[in-house]
Amino acid sequence: MAHEVTVMGRDGCHLCEVAEAEVARICGELGVSWRSEDVDTDPEWRAEYGDRVPVILVDGAEHGYWRVEEDRLRKALA
Repeated sequence: MAHEVTVMGRDGCHLCEVAEAEVARICGELGVSWRSEDVDTDPEWRAEYGDRVPVILVDGAEHGYWRVEEDRLRKALA
């Protein structure tokens, strides 16, 4: 099954930049596609995720927030 990871973040967020770099590395090693979205571009996203960015989604479901838990993410993508 092909997975997709999304990092919900915002411009100027240092934790978001760190999460994106970690997700890019992990997904690159596993051959999993990923993307980032700015929560401030959509009022629903801002309401849902705005206080917890970065939020990591795996296949559209919330996987975690604030920090990437590498072992847990790898298990979800295995």
